[in-house]
Amino acid sequence: MSSFPYKAVLLIGATSGIGAAMADKLVGSGVFVIAVGRRQDRLDAFVARHDPAHAAAVCYDIADTAGQEGFVKSVLANHPTIDCLFLNAGTQHPVPLARPADVDLPAFHNEVAINFSRQVDLCVRFLPHLEAARGGLIVTGTHIVVAPAAPLAAYSASKAALSSFVACVRALQRGRVRVHEIWAPAVQTELHDFMGEERGRKIGMPVQDFTEQVYAQLAEGKEMVVVGSAVGTSHEEMRALIEKRAAVSDALNEYLLANAPGNAPASAPR
Repeated sequence: MSSFPYKAVLLIGATSGIGAAMADKLVGSGVFVIAVGRRQDRLDAFVARHDPAHAAAVCYDIADTAGQEGFVKSVLANHPTIDCLFLNAGTQHPVPLARPADVDLPAFHNEVAINFSRQVDLCVRFLPHLEAARGGLIVTGTHIVVAPAAPLAAYSASKAALSSFVACVRALQRGRVRVHEIWAPAVQTELHDFMGEERGRKIGMPVQDFTEQVYAQLAEGKEMVVVGSAVGTSHEEMRALIEKRAAVSDALNEYLLANAPGNAPASAPR
């Protein structure tokens, strides 16, 4: 049986849903997890239910840009063995584009910042450490990247932007940092609470089933971790679509890097 490829994971967005389930799964598999989230009580509960040799926690809100540099420095000083950054934080709310006067633009841009811009910040800040560690980056994405959900315009757009960014990181860090993107279907978590808790948490795949499938693919070393399918497609069709998209991107990047050397990595992989 394949084992998880990393030994110490910094998991951003670990206090609920996919993040909380993945944190427990990783610790149970012998991985040291530093759980990061906004809710101290849930972080305390995570540490309390696990062996302290495999669990730690840091309370931090990724929206706190003023505290971002200090957060990164503190985490790396206290946990220098980190060899994987797992970006899982996210938020989702409907945007009534059919009624433009009702669109809350500050809320829209805040959602884009949480789902995209702050993820970019943390990725870039931790990349030098991951390069030195010959580590990995795991990002929780979504099928919505290739099938936008019209009522969820901010979520759809921000996740598509994040997926494109992740593809760029993969192309320019190949041989230095392994980049894994999780292509998630709807999963039964708090993310859909805007629909009402009782209804929202019944939408999609049970989180434990999802977690088991993600872990198995990561343990196999897959970079495109495809789980389930979007409405109207089979799992095989979804995987083929995602792999075709990646192949087209790879071909474009091969051409660009060959014909514009200034865009290539500063040094060859060691």
